[in-house]
Amino acid sequence: MKDRVMETMQRFSKALLGAVAVMPVAAILMGVGYWIDPTGWGANSIVAAVLIKAGSAVLDNLGWLFAIALAFGLAKDSNGAAALSGFLGFATVKVLINAGSVAGYKGIDVGALEGDAAIAWASQGWNAIGDGNVFVGIFVGILAAWVYNRFHATRLPDFLAFFSGRRLVPILTSLFCIVLAGILFLVWPLLYSLLFKFGTGVSDMGPLGSGLFGFFNRLLIPTGLHHALNQIFYFNVVGINDLGYFLGGGETIATAAAATDAASCPGLWTAAGTCEVVGVIGRFQAGYFPVMMFGLPGAALAMALRADDKRKKMVWSLMVAGALASFFTGVTEPLEFAFMFVAPLLYLVHALLTGLSMAIAAAFHWTAGYGFSAGFVDMLLSARNPIANQWWMLLVMGVFYFAIYFGLFYFLIGKLNLKTPGRGDEDTEAADAGATLADASDMSAVAAQIITGLGGADNIDTIDYCATRLRVSTKEYTKVKEAQIKKAGVAGVIRPSQKTVQVVIGPQVQFVYDEVERQLKTPAVKKD
Repeated sequence: MKDRVMETMQRFSKALLGAVAVMPVAAILMGVGYWIDPTGWGANSIVAAVLIKAGSAVLDNLGWLFAIALAFGLAKDSNGAAALSGFLGFATVKVLINAGSVAGYKGIDVGALEGDAAIAWASQGWNAIGDGNVFVGIFVGILAAWVYNRFHATRLPDFLAFFSGRRLVPILTSLFCIVLAGILFLVWPLLYSLLFKFGTGVSDMGPLGSGLFGFFNRLLIPTGLHHALNQIFYFNVVGINDLGYFLGGGETIATAAAATDAASCPGLWTAAGTCEVVGVIGRFQAGYFPVMMFGLPGAALAMALRADDKRKKMVWSLMVAGALASFFTGVTEPLEFAFMFVAPLLYLVHALLTGLSMAIAAAFHWTAGYGFSAGFVDMLLSARNPIANQWWMLLVMGVFYFAIYFGLFYFLIGKLNLKTPGRGDEDTEAADAGATLADASDMSAVAAQIITGLGGADNIDTIDYCATRLRVSTKEYTKVKEAQIKKAGVAGVIRPSQKTVQVVIGPQVQFVYDEVERQLKTPAVKKD
């Protein structure tokens, strides 16, 4: 049972990334647009206007993207009929329970509402049901995928044969989404209220809330549940939309200038009756930059210097590759998984320092944002965003964070004799292999070694990948040899359950997966 749950979570995580992976496109387009026209936000340059509007096309339709990506990614064979079903399903739910439709069902003239009546209507959250509602997109995507997997091979009587099989799926999805819309009509106000109270409760804590968000986000990384936490704060589920509002830049500032109350303010509604967004929007993102660009590379240097002499070459290769990925792109898993399980105390320190960084940045109103992760590329792109505020101070803070991470990691590893990569009783054969993924030019050798470590092709039940990891279900867990897998130079190996294995690769995961898949389909491999 546990293995099935883990397999389902792995597939869900990968499918979710299908939508998340589109967001860097929005960040790049809008970032370049703001660089071209940092004051007019498109008013002074048609090129900047086109780029900013093109980026907005992604951000304004995240609900559609999540519905389609999840439906497609969770379908057994990732067929286009599932994606079409996700599209139709989201359209159905959105039309049936948006604010105008619900007001019509209840006979409410929203424009005539005043005082407590207007507040009561707003508290039900119907205005959140729209193109950008990620939560509804997730619900619809999961439902559409289930319909596809359950009914894509269904045969109808001959007179209806044209609508059999995959053609039946979009039809049934539309019908099921009518039911889903009915359920949401009943439960959405309660669900919205709970999410709203949680999100605003954390937001109202100010810098402390930002710190708690960063701390728990890091702690949830091993489980993948940080994605659920991010939905509430990064997207327009309950009005926080920290990521969307930041990338919106000029549009967000214009919305704030026109705001007349807290409900219409995209940022912080002050006692003076003004809406503040500069220095406020981005508070759930900015504190990551000092950690990812500077802190974790400092930790990598400490782990490399603390490695045993005979293993230093291997560890240096691993750490340098991980540090560069973390600095430039904000991809931290190759480094985090290097010490997450072998030295959990260090990971707790890392989570605490992340929370502290988030709190400090929020307290001083230093803000920057990202479309992918908090690396140099996103920092550069967000620097000219009009909503960014004193972003350079995050770089100054990063220098201190490099020293803090290096000092604490170097001291704790030596003082407590922590078994970080290349230290202690780590498997000598694996450690001395020296073929790290960073310098592996022959991807076929890497893939072959991973297959061997997983117990051979016959022991692999299913294999998939997410942003940085291979996710594998095995038939016999006793045949899996972690030391053999590590010979491939991977960042780490995780065993969430008996039959589930996660091989932490890093940004090159897709190419490793493609080669593993190719070899698994080769008769010579299957005979081994």
